[in-house]
Amino acid sequence: MLRARTAALFARPLLSRSYATPSSPHALVFLEHRNGVLDSGSLSALTAAAQLGGQVTGLIVGAPEHVQTAVEKAKSFKGLNALLHSTSPQYAEPLPEVLTPLFEKLLSGSSPFSHVISSTSSSAKSLLPRVAARLDAPAVSDVTSLEHDAASNSTTFTRPIYAGNAIATVRAPPSIPIKFFTVRGTAFNAAPEDTSANVEIKAIDPVEVADAPTEHIKTTLAKSDRPELGVAARVVSGGRALKDKDTFAATLYPLADVLGAAVGASRAAVDAGYADNSLQVGQTGKVVAPELYMALGISGAIQHLAGMKDSKLIVAINKDPDAPIFQIADVGLVADLFQVVPELIEKLKQ
Repeated sequence: MLRARTAALFARPLLSRSYATPSSPHALVFLEHRNGVLDSGSLSALTAAAQLGGQVTGLIVGAPEHVQTAVEKAKSFKGLNALLHSTSPQYAEPLPEVLTPLFEKLLSGSSPFSHVISSTSSSAKSLLPRVAARLDAPAVSDVTSLEHDAASNSTTFTRPIYAGNAIATVRAPPSIPIKFFTVRGTAFNAAPEDTSANVEIKAIDPVEVADAPTEHIKTTLAKSDRPELGVAARVVSGGRALKDKDTFAATLYPLADVLGAAVGASRAAVDAGYADNSLQVGQTGKVVAPELYMALGISGAIQHLAGMKDSKLIVAINKDPDAPIFQIADVGLVADLFQVVPELIEKLKQ
């Protein structure tokens, strides 16, 4: 009898316990473009997304006549696994109030995405925090590095604070299902092209917004044959010492042209009307990190340093030997820039 009971006991099926494993990250990258030409910052966001170690899906929105051009270009970049696109006349200009419902549709319910990423552009800085708030999630801005822990499904970011004088380390725990962040373009290399990439392309229906609370009136762009300030390898910037708009142009533009450089300006120069607002470098302007940054007549206010101190080689010319710019400059010259710059141009032309 005992033998029979023992046999019956071992005849029962063995039970196995399964353990949940963290899912691989899946990033949604908002790829911005202007008239079908991808923004350089979006390519840096693509590189940041690839560093998470999971799948990367791009999202392109816009007017019907521009989206297809952007899609054809985007699908050739390394790191992209899939590409979503949506077209609508309402998407011709990326207004946050108009695009938010589309993002909500993609991210609500059983969304596969664990991260939403974009560059730190004016448009994205308005859009992503808005979407995050609608989904009751936090957003991290201006990220300069990231690390994803697949075991705990948490992501750790670093970002500059106090005008770049301190670095904050921020950890998004696994309790946050979708992690929103924007990346500083100068902190990540642009994604390289990979023509052998096999990218799945899918169209998604737009979410039309009736009676949008905001309306795009016009876009005014400063046209120039010089390199774009945000991605230029060389930048020549001027400050308040340039006296006026005409002197600013007569002094800086010839030097920029001989160097093949972009032109920048301090906030003081922009506020004084010497240069267009699109040329402002600093905490409230563009953040640049070129191979060469020349600061002419710029004292070095902390707000300006926040936008250029990561440059590889900083050259400063100022007649004030106590100017703060000399504290971070690799090469400094105490002299009258109106005498030095013309001589420098002549030497470079030789």
